[in-house]
Amino acid sequence: MRDGPHKIKIYFDTSVLSYLKQDDSPERMAATITFWEEIKKRKDLDIFLSDVTLAEISDCYEPKRTFMQEKLKEINFSFLEKDSEAEKLAQQIIELGILSEKSHDDCLHIAIAVLEACNYIVSWNFKHLVNVRTINGVRAITNLRGFSPIDIITPEMLIKGDDDE
Repeated sequence: MRDGPHKIKIYFDTSVLSYLKQDDSPERMAATITFWEEIKKRKDLDIFLSDVTLAEISDCYEPKRTFMQEKLKEINFSFLEKDSEAEKLAQQIIELGILSEKSHDDCLHIAIAVLEACNYIVSWNFKHLVNVRTINGVRAITNLRGFSPIDIITPEMLIKGDDDE
């Protein structure tokens, strides 16, 4: 058992990095930049990224790929690799109809974060991750399989509010 205060474990997918420079979505970009600056300062967070995230970054076009790779150097994070257990859980997510085979990488993001017992998956992917169907499906599978609960949220939801407002 670890000494000291409990840290919040967050996993974020590629969309978080992508929205650090997303000129066609200025509100989300601004929220993501605020989120990014906050996670760099906070000591109560353990940040996790996976080989799935890094592969998706590698598939991005230039100069966005290099931009995201450089931004990653600004934060401390732990690297997680998909394994057979993550692949199996991702397949169960598909078999239960939570997501389809076309969203296999998103299923892997979920599976890796669940297996690491993260508290949150942070994403801007409303189509596959941040929606009621996926959130409820993930709750069901974590309850069914005895995993720790996990919430899927946007970066805005993790930013501390200003007490003076």
